[in-house]
Amino acid sequence: MNERDSEAVAAMLRARGYRIVADEHECDILLLNTCSVRDAAEQKAIGKAGHLLARKRRRPDFVLGILGCMAQNRGAELLDRLPDVDLIVGTQKFHQVPDYLDNLRAARAAGVPIGETIVDTAEEAGSQNAIRDHLLEDRPVTAYVSIQQGCDMDCAFCIVPKTRGDERSRPADDIVAECRALAERGVRDITLLGQIVTSYGRRDQPRADGVSPFVQLLERVHEIDGIARLRFTSPHPRGFKPDLIAAYARLPKLCEYVHLPVQSGSNRILRAMNRPYSRERYLELLDALRAVRPDLYVSTDVIVGFPGETEEDFAQTRELFEAANYDMAYIFKYSVRTGTPAAALPDQVDEATKEARNQTLLRLLERNSRRRNQLLIGTEQEVLVEGPDKKGLRFTGRTRGNRIVHFDGSARLIGQLVPVKIERATTSALYGELVLRDGDSTS
Repeated sequence: MNERDSEAVAAMLRARGYRIVADEHECDILLLNTCSVRDAAEQKAIGKAGHLLARKRRRPDFVLGILGCMAQNRGAELLDRLPDVDLIVGTQKFHQVPDYLDNLRAARAAGVPIGETIVDTAEEAGSQNAIRDHLLEDRPVTAYVSIQQGCDMDCAFCIVPKTRGDERSRPADDIVAECRALAERGVRDITLLGQIVTSYGRRDQPRADGVSPFVQLLERVHEIDGIARLRFTSPHPRGFKPDLIAAYARLPKLCEYVHLPVQSGSNRILRAMNRPYSRERYLELLDALRAVRPDLYVSTDVIVGFPGETEEDFAQTRELFEAANYDMAYIFKYSVRTGTPAAALPDQVDEATKEARNQTLLRLLERNSRRRNQLLIGTEQEVLVEGPDKKGLRFTGRTRGNRIVHFDGSARLIGQLVPVKIERATTSALYGELVLRDGDSTS
């Protein structure tokens, strides 16, 4: 979501006449879009900003802004650490950035003293509708589309309700129009984004014949010509009702991939986290999804070392992790976030124990990912060609199951769905050869 927000701000600035440069050392304006999910992310952003302020002392006209979740979380308090920052803009004010920068530059051009830092972290009705612009550089074939902002779940460990606000959904017609425009510009693979994406529309849009607003939206985007693949993130297990599970069977463009956060495999810890499901219910959902899509790829989020997590609690998480057979996982060591209920809980787990538990799950994940990838050796996979790999030596794309594939190809294939025979696999990637049909050529 931060990547999508950054792209939208960049697109707004470009439309206003600003030029995006590839090297941060060449820029006149630098905006840091920040994250607050873990304390380490905030500390990294503060360290980066502090380093950049040295440039500002050498070049007083250099503009430095801090955007996003840390700006929302800390607001003017950041000035205690970073007194010379020009701009602090929260998560509901991204669309105001071009105006603020225009005003700063105009004032400096006129020789008018800037005065105080601009700090804007206020809520704004309808701000979720402002994240709609795209850069679409270098023939992109994939795109993120923001459909929902904010979260009402109140998980004990999470600061997102504070940094992103209450749930707010965009009008379905606007989303469909955005997706249609992307398809007309060559985008083939769309990922719908939301803090709790499966909650889309539940406060202000009706169900229809038992179908939720989110599944209705999936159906409408699915019908757009040119879109070949459809994904979404990040959902909540509570959002997987029968209509969404059934959608995996009846919507061919909906890829056989799901991100299903579990956070813990211990019912006791799930209750302490204020997660409204049990380990048993979670595994039932996985079974139901795999019943309609046996080839499903599954990723998850897990937190180890939540306050009070015992060895038995972690053993239950490890058992669920093995039973779920994840293809990918984001494994986090619990990070104290001031202002959340979990920060005040007793029995905080020491860092050494967190690290040991983290490494245990990482080893399991590596084994699972390698095994699943190796099963694909010798098979033919449909790959959406995205472009040259980072080294520029081969081309790369993704399978429907979100696996990265490297192969020899050519620029003319970008945006096409091509068959690739998998010859080699690592934990994180697949390597193969383009399957040529009669009359095909790689050049």
